[in-house]
Amino acid sequence: MKILEKNLYRECNFGDKRLTQRAAFIGELLSVKYGQPLSKIFKTASDLKRGYEFFSNPKTNFEKLTQPYFKQTAQEINGTPVVLAVGDTTFLDYKKIVDKREEYGPIGNGGNGLILHSCLALEPDFGQPLGLLWEKLWHREHKAPQPSNETQELKEERLKKERKAKRNKEFKEKESYRWVEAFSNIEKQFSTLEIPVGGLSSKIIHVFDREGDIAEVFAQINQTKNAGVLFRAAHNRCLEGENGHLWSYVTSTALKFVKDVELAETKKRNARTATLEVRYCPVSISPAARFKNQSSFNVYAVYAKETNCPENCEPVEWMLLTTELVDSEQSATQILRWYTYRWRVEEYHKILKSGCKAESYRLAGESMSTMLGFLTVIAAQLLRITYLHRNCPHLNAATVLTKVQMDVLLSCIPYQLKKDIQLNIDWAIRAIARLGGYLEHRKNSAIGIQVLWRGWLELETLCQGWLLHQNLK
Repeated sequence: MKILEKNLYRECNFGDKRLTQRAAFIGELLSVKYGQPLSKIFKTASDLKRGYEFFSNPKTNFEKLTQPYFKQTAQEINGTPVVLAVGDTTFLDYKKIVDKREEYGPIGNGGNGLILHSCLALEPDFGQPLGLLWEKLWHREHKAPQPSNETQELKEERLKKERKAKRNKEFKEKESYRWVEAFSNIEKQFSTLEIPVGGLSSKIIHVFDREGDIAEVFAQINQTKNAGVLFRAAHNRCLEGENGHLWSYVTSTALKFVKDVELAETKKRNARTATLEVRYCPVSISPAARFKNQSSFNVYAVYAKETNCPENCEPVEWMLLTTELVDSEQSATQILRWYTYRWRVEEYHKILKSGCKAESYRLAGESMSTMLGFLTVIAAQLLRITYLHRNCPHLNAATVLTKVQMDVLLSCIPYQLKKDIQLNIDWAIRAIARLGGYLEHRKNSAIGIQVLWRGWLELETLCQGWLLHQNLK
């Protein structure tokens, strides 16, 4: 796969040129054999040994491996008027690695693993993925084992102290800090770039789900240049004046319009078209008590509720808050569309887990963090290419294929059909999807991500055979 125009791992700074060269080598191998066991990815025992040494080296880590890719994404979109930065958190579960359990952390439901927060850049008109702007990877600390003879009274007292200690934590020490951290890190990423021709700076609109509804986000947006926010409200916040609370005030306003919205498939629902009744209005949210001398936060609310919901389906109800101006049906529709693009980051996490099989490797915690520095970039590029086919099918196939890959795909086509082929992305992705099991009689349906990642791996196997044959010649 043509993952990157150039091997960005050559720009990693480990303080050792040999480690940089090794990173570039491993990146090339993983980009064509992602998801396979390390014994298959590395061709020799010596390379496998050096690979394990690289993953466990204290000089290598997730941040150093991903930084060049974040920088490239920012450079490519610098000067674009508006870019969506869609944020979401996922859990990577390694509970089966019993002997290395202490190097991971608890993640709920008996899981044990790592936590990954991602900010994926999207083009605002069609939701085309552009790359990752920032990610954070961490693990929780294991709690000390409790005495087996602990009484109920002592247990309640201990839990009370733990809850109090959690409340008294500095905000920067809490996991929720990641939502605010995204603003400052992405702003820093763009501040290092040259001002584009015309002096236009990109405005980054951060799109979150309900987890991002924290008062600190409101405070941070006022301190961040060229940034906005859009998230789904989780709290029925107090409003300034006599307007009461968020839900009762917004839902009491007049119905503005009815709109059909396409809903993406998730774990809890199938893809469908939802008919939404939409209301919108400006609101002034009272600051939390912990924000002393802070004025109210003036934002816009867009409330959408589904009508005529199908049986056995949960009706959609979104209370969206945004810093963007919403004063017409067109602007409210744009906010709804932007929020539906939030599921792109969930698709990215699905590719990381199922396509790149990030949870299948059996490495120690620090080594797995380094491994994820490669797999996250690959997953982001797989998502980008998938949507290029849906949004820009007529681009040249060389955008996503190397010459060898194009030669192999062309060789699979009967000679009499080659003269009618247009070498664009539509042809390339369909040819790859067929290798992954895509059925040609379903050509009117969108090509799924799963058949594509299987097709990429099958194409690479064919390319290896092609190159071996060329060497024999």
